[in-house]
Amino acid sequence: MKLLKECTLTDKCSYLQNKEQTAHYKILSECSSAYCMTLTQRGWRRFGKMFFRPICEGCSECQSVKIDAQNYNFSKSERRIIRKNSHIKTVLQHPTVTQKHIDLFNKYHRYMHQKKGWDNNQTDAKNYYTSFVSGHDSFGHEVLYYDQDKLIGVDLIDILDNGISSIYFYYDPEYKNLSLGKYSLYRQIAFAKIYDKKWIYLGYYVKECESLSYKSQFKPYLTLQGRPLEEQEDIWD
Repeated sequence: MKLLKECTLTDKCSYLQNKEQTAHYKILSECSSAYCMTLTQRGWRRFGKMFFRPICEGCSECQSVKIDAQNYNFSKSERRIIRKNSHIKTVLQHPTVTQKHIDLFNKYHRYMHQKKGWDNNQTDAKNYYTSFVSGHDSFGHEVLYYDQDKLIGVDLIDILDNGISSIYFYYDPEYKNLSLGKYSLYRQIAFAKIYDKKWIYLGYYVKECESLSYKSQFKPYLTLQGRPLEEQEDIWD
C-alpha cells in the first residue's frame, strides 16, 4: 500500500437533500487485495485510486450493509428476472474504457436525470478512467452485459478474498424492462455461491434516499456498527 494523500472534506451530501456531508478520503497509488478488503470491511468505498467513507457528526444515515450470499435464497420473482435475462451474455474482465462505455454511461445518466432528478453527470474517457479503471490492481473487475453484440450494461466490482464489493452499475435505459440492476446483483450472488465468497458488500444504505433504499430488500443482510479504525475489529450486526 502506498498512500498518496489523505484528507477530510465537507461538501453537499450525495444522498440527502439540504444536508452537508463530511468524508474521509485516502488516495492510494498501490493497493493490495488484502488492504482493499480491510477498508471495505470497515465501510470504505473505492472509486479508482480513491477510498472514502462518510464521517458526519451527528448523522448516521449512511449504513454500510452486506449480504450473506451463501445463505441467500432467490425468491420466485427473482428467479423470473433471472430467466428473463437468460439470453444476455456476460464477460468478466479487468476494467476498461471504450467509446461504448462512455456513450452508455452518459445515456444512463441522462435518463436518470430525467427520471429521478440526478445531476446530469456526463463523462469523458479521462474522467471515466480515473473513476473506474485506475487503481483496479488484481481485484478490480467489470462485468459487461451484452444483448447479442450490443453492450447494454456494465457492473464495476471488486472481487476480494471473502466477498464481492459492488462499486457501480449502469445500463441502457432501452432495456429497463429487464430489471438489469437487480439482475446484476443476482449474478454477483450466484458467482459468490459458486466461488465460495461469503459476502456481497453493497456499500451504503440510506433509508430516505430513493436510489439506495432498495438495498434493504436483500435479506439476510448485516449492518456495520460504527466507523472502526483499521486496527479495530469490524462488527456487523
